Amino acid sequence: RRMFPTFQVKIFGMDPMADYMLLMDFVPVDDKRYRQVTPAVLGAAGAGGYAFHSSSWLVAGKADPATPGRVHYHPDSPAKGAQWMKQIVSFDKLKLTNNLLDDNGHIILNSMHRYQPRFHVVYVDPRKDSEKYAEENFKTFVFEETRFTAVTAYQNHRITQLKIASNPFAKGFRDCDPED
Repeated sequence: RRMFPTFQVKIFGMDPMADYMLLMDFVPVDDKRYRQVTPAVLGAAGAGGYAFHSSSWLVAGKADPATPGRVHYHPDSPAKGAQWMKQIVSFDKLKLTNNLLDDNGHIILNSMHRYQPRFHVVYVDPRKDSEKYAEENFKTFVFEETRFTAVTAYQNHRITQLKIASNPFAKGFRDCDPED
């Protein structure tokens, strides 16, 4: 599945003529597994409806064994700094799965675990001995607000509807006029 919402970033400060590769990976936030407790479970449900603001995530035990660490390279990599800086860079091709046997190169995550996406910029060093400079040619950015809990099914019908309405690949799930 494609990650939703899509990770997007605006880049500044690159050498416009140098080549760069952009990539992402995901690291566990902690060593816990979570479950979502809805108001019905908490005893606070009115007419059996779902109120996202009153649900909560509770620790449900120790984390499952770590999934294989994978990296997603932006499909335009490598590209000149000028290209990366001229517009918002979108990782809209990034796909996530919980299938440990995945052989499509998707990022494998454990469902009901928390993750922190990391964005990496790698300067493509043209020098013959570039491996000696690897640490200075690599920069990682972490945006705390992008932390999320991986789920295989949405617990909230409003989130499901938002994804269907916003995702161009979910056309088949939309209620629409046959003329559209």
